[in-house]
Amino acid sequence: MATSLEEYPETRSPLLDDVVDGAVDYKGHQVHRSTSGGWRSASFIIGVEVAERFAYSGISSNLITFLTGPLGESTVTAAENVNIWSGTAQLLPLLGAFVADSFLGRYRTIIVASLLYILGLGLLTVSAVLPFSQLQILLFFFSLYLAAVGQGGHKPCVQAFGADQFDGQDPEECKAKSSFFNWWYFGICAGSLFTVSILVYIQDNLSWGLGFGIPCVVMVLALIIFVSGTRTYRYSVKGEEESPFVRIGKVFESRGTLPDQSFEQFKFLNKALLAPDDLEKNRKVCTIAEVEEAKAVLRLFPIWATCSAYAIVYAQSTTFFTKQGATMDRTLVPGFDIPAASLQSFISLAILMIIPIYDRIFVPTARAFTREPSGITMLQRIGTGMFFCIISMVVAALVEMKRLQTAKDYDLVDLPSATIPMSIWWLVPQYFLYGLADVFTMVGLQEFFYDQVPNELRSMGLALYLSIFGVGHFLSSFLIFIIEEATSWGGHTSWFSDNLNLAHLDYFYWLLAALCAVGLLAYMYFAKSYIYNRASTISTQI
Repeated sequence: MATSLEEYPETRSPLLDDVVDGAVDYKGHQVHRSTSGGWRSASFIIGVEVAERFAYSGISSNLITFLTGPLGESTVTAAENVNIWSGTAQLLPLLGAFVADSFLGRYRTIIVASLLYILGLGLLTVSAVLPFSQLQILLFFFSLYLAAVGQGGHKPCVQAFGADQFDGQDPEECKAKSSFFNWWYFGICAGSLFTVSILVYIQDNLSWGLGFGIPCVVMVLALIIFVSGTRTYRYSVKGEEESPFVRIGKVFESRGTLPDQSFEQFKFLNKALLAPDDLEKNRKVCTIAEVEEAKAVLRLFPIWATCSAYAIVYAQSTTFFTKQGATMDRTLVPGFDIPAASLQSFISLAILMIIPIYDRIFVPTARAFTREPSGITMLQRIGTGMFFCIISMVVAALVEMKRLQTAKDYDLVDLPSATIPMSIWWLVPQYFLYGLADVFTMVGLQEFFYDQVPNELRSMGLALYLSIFGVGHFLSSFLIFIIEEATSWGGHTSWFSDNLNLAHLDYFYWLLAALCAVGLLAYMYFAKSYIYNRASTISTQI
């Protein structure tokens, strides 16, 4: 009687063990673990993301300064424009991920998106050197949103493609994949740090054209780096089965009789199941695996929604934190003032300091107690960051109260352009706590939304994670609009007055702390009952 190698695992060839299932090389051939993927390929991709974050931060970190300076917008209008653009930029990955997962694949989508990104940055550079006119404004916003489209295709695909270089079914590579998300975010913050410490100074003191032109050149170099790693990458195999979007949609529209099994969550979706005898009679029948796939996607949305308060807070570092710092004493040494936007470097510095400690000390220590490959579960990590986010907002409110009191003490309330005799270093704790929250929540969300979606929807999973912050920016803009209308009614001074010495950003920060606390309580309720999708993760419990 014939036998198979599977019956006698000890007789299997080491070459078979070295083959990575579900992946091919750039020629479509089988790939071997020892000659493809892993940290070698991931390092190319992390390098590309460092360059992309440098370019993106070169726009976002100081955008409010350009809008209120060369374009002459008010603080409120500029903050709303920043939030709308940032929100759009972080919702567009949904479109980019759909194109990648359904049509082009991640690699080709990254190439196309990079070219659009470079074109947008090039036009942005041209608009910055034009004299003020309607043409400059139109070209500026067109190029700004073109860069956002490029970023929308680039962002989810690059990260998913990087994680694809690790085999989640191999115990060692599974641990490496979890570590990849930590070092991925480390790379992001390294790129952002360089931007806010050097590029912002160039924009404020030398030239906006040069300040936007350098990111354009960096993105060209990033594309060259990415293409140079083509031969080492692992490419996910697209199966012959239906598109995952079609399969999930079919579950929601199907109706039928229930089989003998019962499922605890989202029982209404079980109606998509038919008894096995009916499979041939009705081609719209959904298998148990397809129903569970749909449930896995549906389970993500309570987590997605309850993180929105955190996303609103996330929007503040590039808007009101920056305007707040601009009113304070920014002297580092006589004759040199720190650009207000450069204070964002403390977020990156915090992350660069904490991630190695988290990855090399905290995770192994926690793993010994919890037996989780990543030390603590993804949902525990996200919740911990949300707690630190609340603390950050409380500290920000207290510091703003101190700043306002100092303005009163020195009779500077009616002098909006005067420098408050209070060091900008007072803002460092809120930035540092902000970075600490990011290490937990941002990285946790990235890993969670990559890991808990079907394999074919990994780009879409990361796009869903990014969309949290896109919606957060829109909610922030809407909240600012509502508060502006309510507090300026009847001639009263708005919380967001152009004269920040008369404004009340402290009230706004207290409100955000309360919203984040409510969001954390709701998050804990849903996280407690969340059932992990075990298909792609090695984990134990929430």
